[in-house]
Amino acid sequence: MLQGAKRKGIRRLLTRETPLPVPADGFSFVQVSDRPGEGFASWVKISGQVDLERAVEAGSRDQSFVVVECSDWTIIPLENLVAEFRRRGRRLYAYARSKEEIATALTVLEKGVDGVVIPPSSLAGLKAVSAPAPKALSLIPAKVTRVVDAGLGDRACIDTTSQLRLGEGMLVGSRASFFFLVHGETIPSEYIPPRPFRVNAGALLSYVLSHEGKTRYLSELEPPDRVILVDWRGSARDASIGRVKIERRPMVLVEATAGEASGAVILQKAETIRLVRKEGTPVSVTELGPGDEVLVHTEEAKARHFGGEVDEQIQEK
Repeated sequence: MLQGAKRKGIRRLLTRETPLPVPADGFSFVQVSDRPGEGFASWVKISGQVDLERAVEAGSRDQSFVVVECSDWTIIPLENLVAEFRRRGRRLYAYARSKEEIATALTVLEKGVDGVVIPPSSLAGLKAVSAPAPKALSLIPAKVTRVVDAGLGDRACIDTTSQLRLGEGMLVGSRASFFFLVHGETIPSEYIPPRPFRVNAGALLSYVLSHEGKTRYLSELEPPDRVILVDWRGSARDASIGRVKIERRPMVLVEATAGEASGAVILQKAETIRLVRKEGTPVSVTELGPGDEVLVHTEEAKARHFGGEVDEQIQEK
């Protein structure tokens, strides 16, 4: 079976011996063949440089796409093919048997191949690695009502394998319906260089908003878990965790309200820990006071069980 990772619908790939049937609803059919045309695709097994040249040659046949089957899944040859097919405006698919092979094919050279061909036994793996990209989130200004010392506590720095941008961070909060945009450590100071991969996300008890509206406790996170990075406009993207650093530090409690909703977050008390103003500029927690406005994401207050919403009564203070 073939799944187009970046295309709508599903295509079924047929061998040379299989006649081309009439497409069913939601499916289109492609036959393995050297013949040119939209209904055909070449299949090339890659085990050496000569095979790479064969795959590039197959890409000139004006077919639907070319499928490559890598014998040892060496990354560089696949990168070379992806780059060459992009330059030519042709579509490249990869045959993958495992979750790891699928993930590699869909991420090589950042954007990956145009799709993957998989055996039925790998369908579960494909579902795991081809989840939809995070949706944009609505951020609104909230008015700070209280900023007070919260004593010593264990806080978590979430170090990702991505570089954060100005105005970007993670959504963190003490309540599962009210999340503050905690800015990444991307800003240099007089005493410490930036850590553009890091979000000092606060107390271990805090929720961090994850995929599909689910939450995780900061205490649960570990490499190579994936988290969502969000900028001040609400754009969201995935990032992998490379390290979680937990240390005991002085903490500060920030409370805020947005309309009828209210929430809090406990963060490390330091000049380098910042929330975000509505115009996208970072503001240190040591400079915050009642009446200041910061960006938050709010949701309907619901109970959660293992990060997912459940229909039961709950009150968080």
